[in-house]
Amino acid sequence: MTPEDRTFLAKAIAEARIGAGEGGIPIGAVLAADGVVLGAGHNRRIQLGSPTRHGETDALENAGRQPATVYRRSTMYTTLSPCDMCTGAILLYGIPRVVVGENRTFMGAEDYLEQRGVQVIVADDDECVAMMETFIAANPELWNEDIGE
Repeated sequence: MTPEDRTFLAKAIAEARIGAGEGGIPIGAVLAADGVVLGAGHNRRIQLGSPTRHGETDALENAGRQPATVYRRSTMYTTLSPCDMCTGAILLYGIPRVVVGENRTFMGAEDYLEQRGVQVIVADDDECVAMMETFIAANPELWNEDIGE
């Protein structure tokens, strides 16, 4: 990971903390290109009653419409390994690189991203793991709902 990666992952972690503070699932994400945050967000399924507002999709929503050329030079920073839905959004927009905070509490579709040519970097960040372990232990039903179980 580069120093820039660490900076943007820290912003995603800050988003996860915001989500937790709102009573939501502590997953945050940042979409960045050319050293600039395009959009930041956090899982807001509980807060909005939304089936699709994961951290990555919230960051994409907050980034607004971007030209394809911008997505193709961007990186998605996410505190948790992307689920199938978020993986699909990453692939749809041609985002070539994903930095994952952790994949110990949930292993998303990282292999599929890599098979499709996306570079996946896993930080294995202890704070990301701790946030998820704490949330899952306290809210197993909400967690299972979030991952479709």
